[in-house]
Amino acid sequence: MSGNTQPAMIDPFGRHVTYLRVSVTDRCDFRCTYCMAENMTFLPRKDLLTLEELDRLCSTFVAKGVRKLRLTGGEPLVRKNIMSLVRNLSRHLETGDLEELTLTTNGSQLAKYAKELADCGVRRVNVSVDTLNHDKFRQITRWGNLGKVMEGIAAAQDAGIGIKINAVALKDFNDRELPAMIEWAHGQGMDFTVIETMPMGEIDADRTHQYLPLSVLREQLEEQWTLRDIPLKTGGPARYVEIAETGGRLGFITPLTHNFCEGCNRVRLTCTGTLYMCLGQDDAVDLRAPLRASESDELLTRAIDDAIGRKPKGHDFVIDRTAKPSVARHMSVTGG
Repeated sequence: MSGNTQPAMIDPFGRHVTYLRVSVTDRCDFRCTYCMAENMTFLPRKDLLTLEELDRLCSTFVAKGVRKLRLTGGEPLVRKNIMSLVRNLSRHLETGDLEELTLTTNGSQLAKYAKELADCGVRRVNVSVDTLNHDKFRQITRWGNLGKVMEGIAAAQDAGIGIKINAVALKDFNDRELPAMIEWAHGQGMDFTVIETMPMGEIDADRTHQYLPLSVLREQLEEQWTLRDIPLKTGGPARYVEIAETGGRLGFITPLTHNFCEGCNRVRLTCTGTLYMCLGQDDAVDLRAPLRASESDELLTRAIDDAIGRKPKGHDFVIDRTAKPSVARHMSVTGG
């Protein structure tokens, strides 16, 4: 029996906001070169919302019509006692107020938590894997161990969790490897999504050298496979095709060549309680102050309504050799 009593969250462009992505930590046990600088300065732990506060915030959004909740980071599974939050949030699955509780992970901690995640009602997770070459994996993640990630994927599948592999398409790094990676994923019963590199935060590399338009990748894939557009919607920004030869699904996330803003149903909450209405814009609303100002949710609800009323039509991502990143904050701050 649903307990939702709040009016729906509808932005100025008539889009229903039903999907909340929550960065539970800005910390990560990898340092992926397109995402972070090697020597990152992370938030002091005292600045983070407690897990209880995150639960209250998420629950307020569920009461206001959020149907899909994704935990992200950084790496969400490195947050201390994170499973207590997952277990608490799973109560909304049991009431039917929430349709899906999921997370995006680098897979490093998945072997440890897969069974418990499944017990909490997590039915699928996204795992970021940019190469199947062990040396290149260490190179791109700086600190990562591909073998450990593969163990995590196997453990999740054994627990009955569906896996979608996410890979950032990087020119002259994994572009030639992507067809083999897609075949591997589909052979293991996993969906696969490719993502254009996003201009967020100062990193050590030049993103203009990394950038591979997915329109080019699709043309290359169509030389060897039959790609058929399908109307699949998973709540996120990917556009999907089915590959006849592999029998699997392939998603394209294209913030640069073809933005996905017209159907955006998402907002993003950081681990400090800042709500970003758009991944590619800096406008944000502080929810920590109203959360802590009162035990009643009235101030919090009002702040959320104000935020949704300011959700922009779209983002302004651009890759340019001379320009700074479109958005100064790192992806790990807002959540992947």
